[in-house]
Amino acid sequence: MTADVPRGPKRSDAARWEDLVARYAWADADEPDAYTFSVITGKTESEVIRAFGGDPGASRLMTSTETASELAAQLYMEDYELLQVVTVARGVIAIEWGYHGSIPEVARRASAGGGEFFSVYRSVNARYQVMHALDGRVEGMFDPFELEDAEWMDPEPEVPAWAEGVAFHMETLCAESFALMEHTMGVAVDPGWMDLALRTVRLTSPSELFGQSEAAWLP
Repeated sequence: MTADVPRGPKRSDAARWEDLVARYAWADADEPDAYTFSVITGKTESEVIRAFGGDPGASRLMTSTETASELAAQLYMEDYELLQVVTVARGVIAIEWGYHGSIPEVARRASAGGGEFFSVYRSVNARYQVMHALDGRVEGMFDPFELEDAEWMDPEPEVPAWAEGVAFHMETLCAESFALMEHTMGVAVDPGWMDLALRTVRLTSPSELFGQSEAAWLP
């Protein structure tokens, strides 16, 4: 699914950006509280599942409501996460109510061999992250929440070239992150997918995937 930002000749780039951000207003709503959405191009669903630590042969069809219920039932019992994937015209969308897609090593694995990766992460503790990787290398990751007060911070947070010129605002922080993902990847994220039964797999925990290695968490 390609971006469909209005491109009328009399509309400014700023107006088109505002339209794009407005379409992702759902991402700043109170629910869901935590998520990671990733867009991966140049890879199949099965390749993405393996990169995230799942078994493509053990997939089920589940809705987001069903995954949330299953995760809630396992809360405090074991390190348990589920990944949902859906293929669109230009790539694969990976949806989690967890955080595998926010880990740099997952981005490297998912983009290795000519792929491209972009993720948007939001935690229950008001932590945010956007990350971009290309051909097995992380091209930048940052917390957009920090950028509102960047000029007062020492050292001042660095913004990757692919995010330069984007102004992040607390009330639309997630919408702007999704807009940046669509602008970068050319793939739109449709919240309607969360109502559909999508291919779903259980993920291996990061501690099992990466052991005690700190490198997996570093760009």
